Amino acid sequence: MATETDGRVLDSNEVARQESIDQLKRGIRSFTQNKLSVVGLAMILTLVFAAVFAPYLAPYPDDAGPGVHFDRASEPPSLDHPMGTDTTGRDIFSRVLFGARLSLLMGLVVLTIAISIGVTLGLIAGYLGGSTNTVIMRTTDIFLAIPPTLLAMAVVAATGASLFNVMIAIAFSWWSWYTRLVQGEVLSIKEDEFIESSRALGSSWLRTTFKEILPNVVSPITVKATLDMGFVILVGAGLSFLGLGAQPPTPTWGAMIAQGRNYVTTFWWIAVFPGLAISFAVLGFNFIGDGLRDALDVEVN
Repeated sequence: MATETDGRVLDSNEVARQESIDQLKRGIRSFTQNKLSVVGLAMILTLVFAAVFAPYLAPYPDDAGPGVHFDRASEPPSLDHPMGTDTTGRDIFSRVLFGARLSLLMGLVVLTIAISIGVTLGLIAGYLGGSTNTVIMRTTDIFLAIPPTLLAMAVVAATGASLFNVMIAIAFSWWSWYTRLVQGEVLSIKEDEFIESSRALGSSWLRTTFKEILPNVVSPITVKATLDMGFVILVGAGLSFLGLGAQPPTPTWGAMIAQGRNYVTTFWWIAVFPGLAISFAVLGFNFIGDGLRDALDVEVN
């Protein structure tokens, strides 16, 4: 099939390519017109910059470790210590910067594992149907019925408290959301003409699923992953607050809040600034996710 554009005759591949480019331009325009999306993007870029260059931005990088400076313990915010110091004299600003590294790393690792497992199972369940779909989706329903934080706590309690175990535990409780999302998307498009054409050409179910269907469900996956990034950071901080995450002196935001919770009425800055860092990250990813949802015109739960 061919069409004429600006005096030129385009074949079907060029038409599809041009439509994709036009759709991308419309999405970018929609995203940039949403002020909160732009604000969220700026917030996350700032967070990523701070995490990557933490060793150079932190005024006291050694305080991200086991350093102890009792001569400057519990000092309020000042020019030397913009966020004050904790009860052992460590610079909170430096520890918050290094904590950003761990939070972003945890979010990336958790979502990579959860998406890999959940999307694969969702594609298989939605395309094959029958007993395969029943087994996968009933298992998914069981995991969906258990609160992610509770399931992650159980896994960490069984495997031991560490940053690695926390990441595995959260991923273990998160994959089911992507299975449900992708399975629903596959069911809605698997009878479309391009899928029927792929079957008619003799493509295997595996090739059809990952080559034809997967590219068409990337948009909702991307939106959900962006929204989930903030929630994963929040869940990880909650587990660290309970002492189930990375162990001291590792500078995790949740552990820093736990350290300062007994001094809120006296040394408020010890808990407040790590809490603000968590809020900053969660709001930033939520703003971006909302903007992407509008730009890509998708609905995710």
